[in-house]
Amino acid sequence: MVSVPSDRALQTRAALLQAALEVFAASGFAEANVTDVVGRAGASVGSLYHHFGGKADLYLALFDEYQSRQEARAAAAVRDARTAGVPGELGLFLAGTRGYLYGCWEDRDVARLFLPGGGPPGFELVARRRFRAWVRRNGALLGHDGGKHRLGEALTLVLTTVISEAGREVAVQSSERAAHQLAEDVIELIGRLALPDL
Repeated sequence: MVSVPSDRALQTRAALLQAALEVFAASGFAEANVTDVVGRAGASVGSLYHHFGGKADLYLALFDEYQSRQEARAAAAVRDARTAGVPGELGLFLAGTRGYLYGCWEDRDVARLFLPGGGPPGFELVARRRFRAWVRRNGALLGHDGGKHRLGEALTLVLTTVISEAGREVAVQSSERAAHQLAEDVIELIGRLALPDL
């Protein structure tokens, strides 16, 4: 039988993640220490090790939860666009792109954490795997996953890379208005780049 975490356990986990975000943002991953995280969370070192294996697992959990929220935002935007009758693969892709980029601003405190790199050993491999999965999802959405377009796979890679880098810039804008304007400009350019006649 699978045990369901109590409300208190979920609150402790959330407090530890929020505290880790603040400590990592202030000190960087390498300089951050567990005692600062638990002190800020009002938790014990034991509770940290109960919920996470240590500092590296906290960082990876922050990354995983951020990426999961971003995937959910993009998927919801695509669903909404389908329901609204947005035509074509490109229209749906651009809707998902908007969901992702706007999410970079909404979650800017977390997004900024991953901008300078760093992180625990092996983090780059985790991030690369997540990115490759994103490229595959985008290829399926654009219809480039079946090899029907000679350059489809390369185009999907280029577009996803552009979106990823644009998301970093959206996250560091000085205001929501500037972030959304940059996102819309990027979406317009991607629409021009994503030519259907490959």
